[in-house]
Amino acid sequence: MINHVVLFKLKDYPVEEKKKVLAEVKDALEGLKDKIKEVKYIEVGLNYEVEAKSHDICLISHFESIADLDVYRVHPDHMKVVDLIGKVAETRAAVDYEF
Repeated sequence: MINHVVLFKLKDYPVEEKKKVLAEVKDALEGLKDKIKEVKYIEVGLNYEVEAKSHDICLISHFESIADLDVYRVHPDHMKVVDLIGKVAETRAAVDYEF
């Protein structure tokens, strides 16, 4: 199994707007589980501290293989979410590992 972990830091937003953006990104990421069969597990966590200096969103997803992760990376539904996140995030950090 492959564990795909991604952290996102959003651009600066007023607190109430940031809460809405966080909810939108969370829903979009979680929705991928029902759209991409290669996704075996998905979890999206939002930092409890809305105005944190650290990352705002953590994505954890599992795949059977690197090949399945590669399918996910270019899947059209994933690319829509990538586009959304590209508009609202300032930084991204990721790690993929076998477990």
